[in-house]
Amino acid sequence: MLITLAWRNIWRNRRRTLITAASILFSVFFAGMVSSLQSGIWDRMTDNVMNYYYGFAQVQDSLYWENKDINNAFDLNQIRTKIPTNPHLRAVVPRLESFALASKGEDTYGVLVVGIDPLLENKMTGLQSRVIQGKYPDSTSTGLLIAEGVASRSGLHPGDSLVLISQGYHGVNAAGIFYIEGIVHFPSPELNKRMVYMAMPAAQNFYGAPGLATSLALDIDSKDNVIPIVNNTRMALGHGWVVKDWEQLMPDLVQARSIDTASARLILLILYVIITFGIFGTVLMMLEERRFEFGVLLSIGMHRLQLFLMVWLELLFIAILGVISGLVIAFPMAYWLNVHPIQLGKDMAKAYAEFGMSPEMPASLAPSLFLMQALIVFVVVLILSVYPFYRISRMVAVKEMHNA
Repeated sequence: MLITLAWRNIWRNRRRTLITAASILFSVFFAGMVSSLQSGIWDRMTDNVMNYYYGFAQVQDSLYWENKDINNAFDLNQIRTKIPTNPHLRAVVPRLESFALASKGEDTYGVLVVGIDPLLENKMTGLQSRVIQGKYPDSTSTGLLIAEGVASRSGLHPGDSLVLISQGYHGVNAAGIFYIEGIVHFPSPELNKRMVYMAMPAAQNFYGAPGLATSLALDIDSKDNVIPIVNNTRMALGHGWVVKDWEQLMPDLVQARSIDTASARLILLILYVIITFGIFGTVLMMLEERRFEFGVLLSIGMHRLQLFLMVWLELLFIAILGVISGLVIAFPMAYWLNVHPIQLGKDMAKAYAEFGMSPEMPASLAPSLFLMQALIVFVVVLILSVYPFYRISRMVAVKEMHNA
């Protein structure tokens, strides 16, 4: 009976119901789209950064994590076999990293020389797709794949030679002349001006570190599967090894996302404060306009709790109408923006590209983003229901009918 009465009552004043439901609709739609776009942009940014170089997790000797010294390299085959298999772990990508001086003529500058498994590296980072001149090396190559910034600094082209000088494993003199096999372009300026790649056997030979590597990047199919794989790997390797997930590898990125999320939440908080006052205005009008009705109901024997439940159900129905309408509009819009991301203009596209990110703004389809908005509205209704409960508990039937 209470449910039927509540449903009929909200349509007695159709305009008020529709205005209140529309305000809730707008808040759910706006909050859902803001959260969806923000989450989608940061998820895409994270994927871009992680897939460009770092991977979603890395394994390193604890000494190498504290001091990036090639003397802290480890036996590649011995450690790689200890990493637990997992259906979500697509590959274990080895790297041998160290800095070197590159020289061409009288021009000398520092570069990061990375020994890679060309096949595995390409599967994880798509490195081959960034080659703009020459060719991508294979596992038997002895040449270099250099970043475009390195090439332009010394006027290098495929087939030219570059001198590398460094200190190898345990003080080995690492020096050699290498031919340029290909040139690769990175949108990120930091990567573009210092990266030099060699096939793993050639890098191990150059640094006098046969069979060694400085890190293992874990090629994981999704960031949602990172934590269990990282935990299992830590347990398998034990003391003396560092297994870092992408959040620990890129703390600056995580901090930037937290700051952006906090600012977005502040905007949403202001929105929900406005909506709260709108719903509260509806509650006040409902109680004032229906004082005579409530007095009659109390006088004929209706319990105060039943009266309160009827009013609460009316607010709940209005909230449900607004929330469902908002979700019905927001989710298809988010799906469209997920499939067809917003393409950024020239200046913004250039700025995104400089940081190695795709110049687009996709939306996330995570259900929690939308359900959270519905939960917030229901919490608001629950909090506001305290006032009708207080008013109804203090009502005197005759007084209410007389003053109506």
